Amino acid sequence: MALFIQQNDNRSKLQERLETELREKAKARADVDTTLPDGVDDSSYLKGTKKTTTLAWVWIAIILLAVFGLLFFFITSNS
Repeated sequence: MALFIQQNDNRSKLQERLETELREKAKARADVDTTLPDGVDDSSYLKGTKKTTTLAWVWIAIILLAVFGLLFFFITSNS
């Protein structure tokens, strides 16, 4: 423990200044308002978009059929 105390006594002015600056920055970060956005004012990117309809599964089925159709076409054309 004595070595640790003695080590603190030998700190340079630069080390002390850096320590105070880092403490000030940490305190400033802690003082910043940490409230989360409510999601209403911040969601302007959602304006003009629509919710997914109940027919979304139809579009997924059409895309899957098209992919499987292309795979089948390529597999049978190579034979």
